[in-house]
Amino acid sequence: MAQSPFVGKRLVTVFGGSGFIGRYVVRALARRGWRVRVAVRRPDLAGFLAPLGDVGQIHAVQANLRYPASIASALIGADAAINLAGIQHQSGRQNFEAVHVFGARAIARAAIAEGVSVLVHGSGIGADADSPSAYIASKGRGEAALREVFPGAVILRPSVVFGPEDDFLNRFALLARYMPALPLFGGGATKMQPVYVGDIAEAAALTVEGHVKPGGTYEFGGPEAMTLREIVEFVCRTTDRRRALVPVPFGVASLMARSTEIASALSLGMFPAALTTTRDQIELLRHDNLVSPEAVADGRDFRGLGIIAQGVEAIAPAYLYRFRKTGQYAGAGLA
Repeated sequence: MAQSPFVGKRLVTVFGGSGFIGRYVVRALARRGWRVRVAVRRPDLAGFLAPLGDVGQIHAVQANLRYPASIASALIGADAAINLAGIQHQSGRQNFEAVHVFGARAIARAAIAEGVSVLVHGSGIGADADSPSAYIASKGRGEAALREVFPGAVILRPSVVFGPEDDFLNRFALLARYMPALPLFGGGATKMQPVYVGDIAEAAALTVEGHVKPGGTYEFGGPEAMTLREIVEFVCRTTDRRRALVPVPFGVASLMARSTEIASALSLGMFPAALTTTRDQIELLRHDNLVSPEAVADGRDFRGLGIIAQGVEAIAPAYLYRFRKTGQYAGAGLA
């Protein structure tokens, strides 16, 4: 029997590798010749990752961040590890504390025990243990827990992420398809730097390969800062939808979010996800989501890694066309 060409090659374990960002990171690593072990709760649902590499290059294994033994098993023989496990909403035992804090600490401890030399942790711009947002606070505590155990770990903080499978631009496009008006929480003045998921994957791959300083915290944003209003206007323009944009004060937005949370809970998840907004998400919009001047000055951003970030106008139209009335043929005349 012929031996796999990847025997003896570098091995990286990617926790949460079947998620939105994870699948792009897995592909970027595979293209660089890494053997990739994808650690997920349901490996039977991660089979779609295998074609992203050569035969035998990408392999999914079972791991649950609540069970340290499974984490240790997933790290056996690994040269590097990336933690991209995260949740947007809490449900039962899958809560922010368990995934973002306990999970980060458990991975760091297992990495030390297994002799993993490089550990990369996915977080987010604005992560702050003192934030009133439970989500952001857990991200901040997770970073602290990680640093306490593995000081040399590299933290990656992206702004809001977009790409073909995102729950950001796609969500606005879906709402614009069915709703005559779209709400702009907080008046739509919040600024953010939408960042392409493929650029984050490139940065993660470079980080694993040692192109960054150990122990650093890198912040990633797209080439331009956009307000929430500008983003929604872009989506409507790209999908050929004319919709009224209605400013909604944060106080009212929080009440609306609370009502959708209750509706989702009472309907056992049957309430439309596109209409569900959490109070945490509203809290996030109270603050701009931009790469800090300090990160830029220190080279802890895309430019510092030699990556030219791609903007929404260069990428998003290619996957938002499906929301137009006539799909990719919108605007095309007869030959």
